[in-house]
Amino acid sequence: MDYSRFGDTIVARLDRGEEVHEQLRLIAQKENIGLGEISGLGATDDVTLGVYIIEEKRYHANHFVGDMEIVSLWGTVSTMGGEYYPHLHMSVSDIRGHVYGGHLTRAVISATCELVIRVINGSVDRKHLPDIGINVLDFQK
Repeated sequence: MDYSRFGDTIVARLDRGEEVHEQLRLIAQKENIGLGEISGLGATDDVTLGVYIIEEKRYHANHFVGDMEIVSLWGTVSTMGGEYYPHLHMSVSDIRGHVYGGHLTRAVISATCELVIRVINGSVDRKHLPDIGINVLDFQK
């Protein structure tokens, strides 16, 4: 992984064999990012995407292995309890052009991944909502 910062924007390159969440965490910690927006594209050959099932209060994981293009990677970085907290979604397409998407649990890069991180001056924490079982943005006023 390598990256450069240009004001409030970071442009990063993830390399073959690197995992998206691990590398994003390293950048966020090094750059002290408390709030940001992430977008990206690239290629993966090992990805787990989830769909949240409200009635069960859990994610259903869909694991895909094989050559896939990262059509879209989008999300936010915030904090929960003052600690780094990512929330990413990804869409990937297979060799036939079928697209799969969902909440990004894990993605290993097969060729490269280009990320653009817009750092937002400020921070927003998260709180857990037990009735639906997820962590949501918490704008303490």
